[in-house]
Order: sequence, then C-alpha cells, then structure tokens
Amino acid sequence: MEERGAYTMKKRVAVFGIFDGVHKGHRSLFSQAKKKGDELFVIVGRDSTVLRLKKKKPRFSEKERLSMVLKEKLVDLAVFGDKELSTYKVIEKVKPNVICFGYDQKRLFRDCKKWIAANKKKISVFCLKPFHPEIYHSSRLVS
Repeated sequence: MEERGAYTMKKRVAVFGIFDGVHKGHRSLFSQAKKKGDELFVIVGRDSTVLRLKKKKPRFSEKERLSMVLKEKLVDLAVFGDKELSTYKVIEKVKPNVICFGYDQKRLFRDCKKWIAANKKKISVFCLKPFHPEIYHSSRLVS
C-alpha cells in the first residue's frame, strides 16, 4: 500500500461481469482478484449490454444481479457498468489501480487495455485463471 502522511491509500481492484447468478466460478474470480489489492469493486453489466452482447436477456435483472454480488463477502462495492460499450466511464468513477478479467473475457481484456493506453492510465491488468469452466460457467449452468 502507498502511504501519504497518516492516510493509507488502498489498492483498488475491479472486475467486470454479468453475474447472472453468482456461482463458484465467480467466487474464484473474486478471490483471485482480491489477492491483487485491498478493495474489490465489481462492475455489473447492464441489461442492455447483456442483450447487445449475448443476444438474450439475462435471467435476473440488473438490480437483482447487483444485489447478489453485493452479498458476496469478498466484494467491497458493486456498481453498474456503462450503458455504452467501450467508453469506460465506470473506470473513471471507480478509479481502480488494477483490473482483473476472467479467462473468458479476452475481447474485453484487449479493448480495455487499448483504452487504458490511449488514456494514459496507470492501471495494471491481469487475466485470471478459470475455476472448473466445464462446470462453473454461467452458460453451462442455465437449463
């Protein structure tokens, strides 16, 4: 942690996701990400974003998904993501030192890294390991 006088700066880590029902794979993501800093901020995808990217509505509304994520013990704060793709206004709001991406977020990882470089942000990025993706992936858990 960085020290400034008597005030200690906490290292803030952010993760992105839809979180359409929180499962062990998500909890592994939270755990791995939390190890990269002091505070875990989760950015929950908007209903409109899910519809645009996945061509289907999520099982749970964005408010329900945000509420589910906030109940997770490793999560310090959860906020909604941007309504407009690739704008990353939420990064300006959350101000993370680190952003962690799930193993299946390669496109988002590349897009966000490009935005970070273009905007000269000092944010470290990591791609985290999967946790039994053959079992714990939201698309596999939907019946």
